[in-house]
Amino acid sequence: MKGKMVDKIIIRDAKTNELDPLLTINRLAFGSETEAALVRNLILDPTAAPVISLLAFHDEKAIGHILFTRAVLQQIPEANASILAPMAVIPEYQNKGIGGLLIKEGLKRLMEMNVELVFVLGHIDYYPKSGFINDAARFGFFAPYPIPEEAAAAWMVQELSDGALKKYSGRVSCADSLMQEQYWLE
Repeated sequence: MKGKMVDKIIIRDAKTNELDPLLTINRLAFGSETEAALVRNLILDPTAAPVISLLAFHDEKAIGHILFTRAVLQQIPEANASILAPMAVIPEYQNKGIGGLLIKEGLKRLMEMNVELVFVLGHIDYYPKSGFINDAARFGFFAPYPIPEEAAAAWMVQELSDGALKKYSGRVSCADSLMQEQYWLE
């Protein structure tokens, strides 16, 4: 089943007139308005640019969404970085490989944009399957707000440019919409 499903998934850039489907996917996936509001705010936030917003479709139905926005290493403006937040797949399509496809396509596009580092605050067992390394702080990358020690592994990094993990370090800043403590304490 999983293989057949993944073969039928189409991933493409979200269009400007598709904000409603993006918000619906996030509401359904997370069961609340919080992530939908974050997506809306990030898409409209000029400090988030450049933005990669991708939709996954199955039989012409929008079933998944991923958003990558600009990240900055404080004091190192030349570092080209991005942050993944959020990613959502509607419940009936979860655990079928769709999130992995969204991540893979997003990372491919980031590499084409010469992004060197990608950060995510997420599930410690899920994101490493796509190449993220748990506990980015051990490499000298600190989240916008302090992450509690028991959740340190959830702050992750992926190097898209050889040597970037050794070349850079510092506190990460992101779009104004995401630079709110509430998003970093979950």
